[in-house]
Amino acid sequence: MKFIDLDPIDLQLLNQLQRDASLSNQELAARVHTSPPTCLRRIKRLHDAGLIERQIAILNPQQVAQAVGHGLTAIVEITLDRQDADSLLAFEKRVTTDDAVQQCYQVSPGPDFVLIVHARHMPDYQALTKRLFTSDANVRNVKAFFSVKRSKFGAELPLSLEPSAKSA
Repeated sequence: MKFIDLDPIDLQLLNQLQRDASLSNQELAARVHTSPPTCLRRIKRLHDAGLIERQIAILNPQQVAQAVGHGLTAIVEITLDRQDADSLLAFEKRVTTDDAVQQCYQVSPGPDFVLIVHARHMPDYQALTKRLFTSDANVRNVKAFFSVKRSKFGAELPLSLEPSAKSA
């Protein structure tokens, strides 16, 4: 990943894509007042620089639940016995490869990690805890909170459209 300078058009593109990545190149170019070829070239540059990690569809959990059944979403706090760099990295690698783990944050102070996990039902969640937590001798404490309603979900990073102050 290389560093690139972002100008106001780059920031507008990133803001638009955060809100709706399904916009056509022509729609996106019109919204940021540039030509479609320039827009496409800039987006490729933002991808290549690693600023755009990937593009996904965000599903509505209530609508999905009607189609395939309700699931469990849990916010799980994990405290490890050993917090050396290797232990933290080993735990992080193991949990982030599991499909049930939607998000993983290493945090401080308090627990070492906070995970957002999704399971089909309680037996599925119990299998997840056995697979990820109880089988790991370094996991000292697991505290789970089960979501009863998702009031807000967002993935947008706040980007200032104002030029940033350059350091001297």
